[in-house]
Amino acid sequence: MTTIPSKKKPFLGAALFAATLSLPFSHAAFAEAAPEKSIIAFKYLNYQDWQPEQDRVGVNAYSVMATVPIAGKWSISTTYTNDSVSGASPEYHSYIEPEMISGASKIKEKRQAVDFGLTRYFQRGSITLGSSYSSENDYISRNYSVQGSIDTADKNTTFTLGGSYTTDTINSSNGEAENESKKVIAFLAGVTHVMSKNDIVQLNLGYSNGWGYYSDPYKIYDLRPDRRNSKTVMTRWNHHFDGTDGTSRFSYRYYMDSFGIDAHTFGLEYVQPLPNDWTMTPSIRFYSQTAADFYQPVDPALPVMDNPLYWSLNPMSLDQRLSAYGAITLGIKIEKEFAKEWTIDVKFDYYMQRAKWCLSGGGDKNLEPFNFRSIQVGISKKF
Repeated sequence: MTTIPSKKKPFLGAALFAATLSLPFSHAAFAEAAPEKSIIAFKYLNYQDWQPEQDRVGVNAYSVMATVPIAGKWSISTTYTNDSVSGASPEYHSYIEPEMISGASKIKEKRQAVDFGLTRYFQRGSITLGSSYSSENDYISRNYSVQGSIDTADKNTTFTLGGSYTTDTINSSNGEAENESKKVIAFLAGVTHVMSKNDIVQLNLGYSNGWGYYSDPYKIYDLRPDRRNSKTVMTRWNHHFDGTDGTSRFSYRYYMDSFGIDAHTFGLEYVQPLPNDWTMTPSIRFYSQTAADFYQPVDPALPVMDNPLYWSLNPMSLDQRLSAYGAITLGIKIEKEFAKEWTIDVKFDYYMQRAKWCLSGGGDKNLEPFNFRSIQVGISKKF
């Protein structure tokens, strides 16, 4: 439902996996080379979500990243993240009843994550081995990945292949899930092509196969299938404007999975250099998904305990994140280079989710609106 999941699943697992398999579009299609200088960066993120008359989950996250070149042909990169999560999470649909503000519905915990990457650069390509680990009191996630790229002789086209394996262990604090596990194998294939001196396009195809424990042990009722397969298609187009020296970045992503969810994501941002080494990047993102096949919509006339599916063994979930909805994210990022090799940046995002914005028109009309805002501050130094 959001980019900052609640206690029900790992905060960093999905993000680390996406980062591991992402294709660096900003590098165009030329052969990558080992960085000439080391880089160290610090990031701070503050996040808060809410619904009408409800302050829900808040997050404060700190991360440190470092990249070091070795012998001109290698580089090592690592990131450490520590975040604290607090607030209250609904046990079903949108609602947090007074009697629910106790036990597992209250969130107050620490999470830590670290990832590591080793890259070998060649004349016409590179290969990267990666690993990540994240832990909290009830969830441990481990990821292993490999990604390789190769350029054509004219260096106008780059082909990329990647794969990863993720294994999670779940031990919920309420005892509903004890030593449960989930495993996911994922693959990515991509091509990036330089169309002209001002245009670069990219196409990525992804597939994942997962099995194990997908239910949410903290919901009043949540029984999900034990397998989840997904397919993704992503396209990107970067265009540089000579007149303004700015660059537009357009992306579209289509996602479908065996839960029955189909999702569309449209993204647009514009990077504009400004005088005195300033850069401004406004962005807008629209997301829409259909509901999972086993999602049960809000029915004010039928209490949860009276739903006949509550007492069955058929898949069923009251989790709002599995409903049909649409969402808009507005963002802006400001960067400034100062002193020598120092850069500071500030990014603000505001997210709005509504059932009626679903492209299919099938949103759950009884769900409350959902919003969040995030502020991120970063500073980096090259050595």
